Amino acid sequence: MAKLQETFRNIFKIHELRERILYTVALLIIVRIGSHITLPGIDTGLLQSATQHSSADSLFGLYDLFVGGAFRNAAIFALGIMPYISASIILQIGGAVVPYLQKLQREGEDGRKKLNQLTRYLTVPISTLQAWGVSIHLMNMQYNNSPVVPEAVRGIAWTFTTVVLLVSGTMFIMWMGEQITEKGIGNGISLIIFIGIINQFPFALLDEYRLIAAGQRNLVVEIVIIGLMVLIISGVILVTQGTRRIPVQYAKRVVGRKVYGGVTQYIPLRVNTAGVMPIIFAQSIMFVPQTLFSFFPDSEFIGTLSQYFSYHSFTYALIYAVMIIFFTYFYTAIAFNPQDVAENMKKQGGFIPGIRPGKQTAEFVDNILTKITLPGSFFLAIIAILPTFISKFGVSGSFASFFGGTSLLILVGVALDTLQQIESHLLMRHYDGFMKSGKIKGRRS
Repeated sequence: MAKLQETFRNIFKIHELRERILYTVALLIIVRIGSHITLPGIDTGLLQSATQHSSADSLFGLYDLFVGGAFRNAAIFALGIMPYISASIILQIGGAVVPYLQKLQREGEDGRKKLNQLTRYLTVPISTLQAWGVSIHLMNMQYNNSPVVPEAVRGIAWTFTTVVLLVSGTMFIMWMGEQITEKGIGNGISLIIFIGIINQFPFALLDEYRLIAAGQRNLVVEIVIIGLMVLIISGVILVTQGTRRIPVQYAKRVVGRKVYGGVTQYIPLRVNTAGVMPIIFAQSIMFVPQTLFSFFPDSEFIGTLSQYFSYHSFTYALIYAVMIIFFTYFYTAIAFNPQDVAENMKKQGGFIPGIRPGKQTAEFVDNILTKITLPGSFFLAIIAILPTFISKFGVSGSFASFFGGTSLLILVGVALDTLQQIESHLLMRHYDGFMKSGKIKGRRS
């Protein structure tokens, strides 16, 4: 404990790190403030009454969890950062088939800047479409036959203003996320999602307590179920943190009087190289059907179809799991290129014992990476859909999501990544970090 306290003191001794942390906290506070500024023209009293009686276990409730309650508040930040993530997914998938995007991905830092710019441009039409869907959703929201958006306010002007404010809110959050990444402690987009999820935890806990106090929940059964969830997820997280090490032998080279090489090093291949990104990617895609369905509130066919994409539907769980498995492989292929690893090893005089350098080395590494990624992707999918099945036993989805599924994976992953960022700043200045004092192991260590 003394070591941990000393680590926190060391954090604020470093001027640059202290400034980065305070800058990050300030921007996150702005995000939270914007999540409580309601769009103009909405009856806030009726909105509060209507949202209190709406289901927090729906897909819209899950979306509201990601944006920290901004959707429920009909705030200017109601769309959150999800349109930006959707744009990023589209461009990354397009990079596999569009030659121009493939070229940008190979151009290093300059290509990355151009891709980021294209992502910003694509975010605008995506957020515009979603904002339009939100405006229709708000106009259809009622409480005791009283519309949340009064008839006197409705019209083209109100819809246009709502769309502009929601799109502007998304772009502003996107900018703040980039600023946190560049000038803060990093992981800006992930931290914005992280702080939104954390904000909802006290409310979910309070709602569950009220249900238990009212006799609508069995406390013993709920504790047992949540305990089992925690044990299962803890085991899965430990498994997905595992690595497979590939030995690499570097041949001896004599340059003048110095001898280089002659040592064995290891390439660590993670079971879960992609981290939480497949979860975030898949979840953002799963929000698209409900957004499209909101354009047709009076259609019986669309209403029937939307039931298959409801948060507690087995169809939703199956599609969600398949998408997570796909994005795990997809993001792993982007983050770790066996061909580049083989080329670098060949240039440095390294080789895997028993494997010829070059193409055979790349195929060998790719084969191992494919095999260990398969269980990692299945573990991610199981954790993500676990709340859907646990809710069948009486635990509310809003509360169960904090002990399993998307929320827990994002919370754990972002927390470890952020601690790793702080750790690197401490070690650069010869301070003991969390890994030595608190035994916290970062996912990228």
